Amino acid sequence: MAICIVGCSISFIQVSCHPGFCGIMAAMHELSVTQSILDIALRHAERAGAQRVLAINLVIGELTGFVDDSIQFYFDFLSKDPLAQNARLHIERIAPQARCHACGAEYAPPDSRLWTCPECDALGGVVIAGREFSVASIEIE
Repeated sequence: MAICIVGCSISFIQVSCHPGFCGIMAAMHELSVTQSILDIALRHAERAGAQRVLAINLVIGELTGFVDDSIQFYFDFLSKDPLAQNARLHIERIAPQARCHACGAEYAPPDSRLWTCPECDALGGVVIAGREFSVASIEIE
């Protein structure tokens, strides 16, 4: 029987964004982040009395700068604990979304670092999505 543990936030990610020029700076390298993911999963699995972790479901905003393949590589390297061995890692990506500081329009910013509102051409905006990083759930048995 699989059990799902939900909602563990990883809150040490810092993304700096200056209006008009969005410079993305991930505060931690994928190795450290992946170790934190594994620590969270193991801690919750042990508290639940699990025999093993089946899967870890992550939510990662595209503006974090984290690379899925790097997280997977480090997860495969780090997950030698019998409780987490052979666990699957599922990553849901969240697309960036911004709100114009001038007119309030919400828009998907372009891939470039220079953002302009498609409604009023104002430079920049406030990031309202795309910086997320959390363990959404852990599947155990």
